[in-house]
Amino acid sequence: MHTLGIIGFGGVARWHYGNLKPLADIIKVKGVYDINPEKGKYAETLGLVNYPSADALFADGEIDIVLVSTPNNFHKEYVIRSVEAGKNVICEKPVALSVEDFDEMRAAADKAGKIFTVHQNRRWDHDFRIIKKIYDENMIGKPYYIESRVQGANGIPGDWRFRKFAGGGMVYDWGVHLLDQMMWMVKSPVKSVYADLFNVRSPEVDDNFKAILKFEDGTEGFVEVDTNCFIPLPRWHMSGERGTAVIKSFDCDGEIVKANLIKMEYEPSIIYTGSGPTKTMSPRPKETIETIPLPTDVDSDIHNLFRNFLDVIDGKAERIIKLDEVRRVLEVIEAIFESAEKGKAVSLK
Repeated sequence: MHTLGIIGFGGVARWHYGNLKPLADIIKVKGVYDINPEKGKYAETLGLVNYPSADALFADGEIDIVLVSTPNNFHKEYVIRSVEAGKNVICEKPVALSVEDFDEMRAAADKAGKIFTVHQNRRWDHDFRIIKKIYDENMIGKPYYIESRVQGANGIPGDWRFRKFAGGGMVYDWGVHLLDQMMWMVKSPVKSVYADLFNVRSPEVDDNFKAILKFEDGTEGFVEVDTNCFIPLPRWHMSGERGTAVIKSFDCDGEIVKANLIKMEYEPSIIYTGSGPTKTMSPRPKETIETIPLPTDVDSDIHNLFRNFLDVIDGKAERIIKLDEVRRVLEVIEAIFESAEKGKAVSLK
């Protein structure tokens, strides 16, 4: 049995608290510390200890794990304080606002001999696991172009996510998830990044960004987050040498359309459209393609993130979320900001 304390008890941390209930046989949430007294009082109504300070939480010898769920600009401070207090740490994303800060956090954990990881929970999203299975099993031939996006029309929530000093903006909010998914799936190192940032309603931080990632194996990934989109595009669109896979939304509606023939044995016909004739864009004969359902039987149990974390602490498993992978995502994020500022592609070492 492990015992967890939470620093920062906002909406995400409350989700964590509820999400951990099915794991009550292996991990217990004991209490919280939040700089806002009202949030601490709310924790008391749930039967949790309301620690008066972070030091008081650290002093509780029963707690061996700390979950850091504060605004982004406080992650570094509380991760380092936690490991120096002898606690293992799982930190919300983005783990840090720079590669340099992350390296300091990692070094502190190594020095203390504690396990430190990041809550990249969206590696277990059902839509992502489906597209990853299609990729891993070459279900549409070798993929060469992958689009990943999330889009909404409500703007950025009106809290610290609006503030640059707090690490707000969509690159740090949703972007870190989509980048982690893309880079964990493709595996090949990112060699260059080209990005645009937009400030439609939020003058301080990006509320829309688009990034093109070129991988060393020739794959190209497109990542987009938009908070001012009223007609969303598909969540995933993957092009392979023999077909296309589309996942339209988080509900995992979509399909795979692939070629039956490796070599085309027919001559495309000219079709006449409202914009004139075309041969190149004429539809393939129906008998040369097949439509198949998405492979929905995938492991999307988010609790496996915590199960793995606890097994790593107990010396029973290897990390699923590796710190070198986390660092590489931060390098790409820094390249996104640099590319947007310079207006050109940025190469990664």
